[in-house]
Amino acid sequence: MRWLVGGVAAVALLIGAYLGSAVVSLNRLAESARAGDGAAVVARTDMERLRRSLVDQIVAAYLERLGRPKPLQQMLANTYGASVADAMLSKLLTADNLTRLLRGGEVPGAADAGAIPAAVGAVDPSHLVDLLGRLQFIQPRELAVRTSESSDPEHASAISIHFEGTGWKLSGITLPRTVVRQLAAGIAVK
Repeated sequence: MRWLVGGVAAVALLIGAYLGSAVVSLNRLAESARAGDGAAVVARTDMERLRRSLVDQIVAAYLERLGRPKPLQQMLANTYGASVADAMLSKLLTADNLTRLLRGGEVPGAADAGAIPAAVGAVDPSHLVDLLGRLQFIQPRELAVRTSESSDPEHASAISIHFEGTGWKLSGITLPRTVVRQLAAGIAVK
């Protein structure tokens, strides 16, 4: 019986350390964004994963615009669209722009500036109950945190954090579909 209680206590301790380290990292990211410290935000970000996350969203929205594309159209959209989206994101993912996006929800290049009702700066990790309601387990090494009040896919925004090395890093931003569609519209024009 003692080993069962000890095992349960050990598992509870591990889960607490796991979630606690994620909350601490999220808090540091939020503080850096609120302070406007672009260098600290970039240091707490896996830029390659973040870029891939956004490119995938933009290309998916572009394909949605096309309707049911033929296989050749889909292949071209995945290659050409991804390269155009990647070029677009190289301007978006500067230290200053990323900090503005995380702090206030501003998406440079999207006409609907008010589309993101809340950003990571609005998530207060000290309100644990609210934060736990916003958390979504994706994989053992990845968590998503809803940054918007709404969970409606058209208007919801979230960030993903990924455990890497000794801590958690920002690895993805889920933009509201309305904003992603605006960014995808830029692919067709280019």
